Amino acid sequence: MKKFRKLVSIDKVALTETGIRELQNYAESIELAQDIPENDEEIVARIGDADAVLLSANSRLEADVMTQAPNLRYVGMCCSLYSEESANVDIPYARAHGIEVKGIRDYGDHGVVEYVIYQLVKLLHGYEGRMWKSAPMEITGLKVGFVGLGTSGGMTADALHFLGADISYFARAEKPERTAQGFHFKDLKTLLSESDVIITALNKNVILLHEEEFEALGKGKIMFNTSIGPAADMEPLRKWIEDPENIFCCDTKGAIGEIADEVMDYPNVYCMNASAGMTCQAYELLSRKVLDNIRSVLEV
Repeated sequence: MKKFRKLVSIDKVALTETGIRELQNYAESIELAQDIPENDEEIVARIGDADAVLLSANSRLEADVMTQAPNLRYVGMCCSLYSEESANVDIPYARAHGIEVKGIRDYGDHGVVEYVIYQLVKLLHGYEGRMWKSAPMEITGLKVGFVGLGTSGGMTADALHFLGADISYFARAEKPERTAQGFHFKDLKTLLSESDVIITALNKNVILLHEEEFEALGKGKIMFNTSIGPAADMEPLRKWIEDPENIFCCDTKGAIGEIADEVMDYPNVYCMNASAGMTCQAYELLSRKVLDNIRSVLEV
């Protein structure tokens, strides 16, 4: 199998120690950064004459940088790649200049499922503080609506369905296999209006909840955002959160958005500010997928 001449990371990537050792098989020389570069000039310096680059979601690789990396022929994203538009790499430029870009997906979903169940059960039963209703409740019979039913949303829906929840979902199209499973496909406003708990599980940079959607949602609901970034416009989200009858849950500040620092301390906002998906198992899976991508390029 061929090797890259020089492989570098432009920031600290979340590979396991085993994964880092395996990298030695795929490049003659390896340099892995341990922090986040402050600017593009620093990124250019870190790439230097490398022909392969790795990066995390904490950095961006723009066209202006790649023009100054004449040897570059491979970019490995150690983070989720949902679409070219939301990527932290200028993929159209890379493609036009013969630079192959590969990203990964679906490596931290199990932890997200566990987080949602953990936080939801605490709220339904009143463990460690606030209880949603006046008496403890089970998940059984709870009307849970999913905005987005991809890998992460689908796994969470399956788990809650197993525990007895009544699952509805909004997606770009109805999923016959989910209908057969007993899930209900609804338009977005109907879903928001008829659900007790809303879980947004959308791709990065997809905003579906605007003022009209929050009007349909109403008050007295629990909302989870398990997306990487915000799923709602900031002003209507702020207004909804300011009503103490509503409860908003997420794992990181990024899932709230620009108003995070303003609302984090509200008693009805439950944000751990720690990525629920990044577990030991997730790091292992991420590493395996990153290495699989590298092998697929070198074996051609």
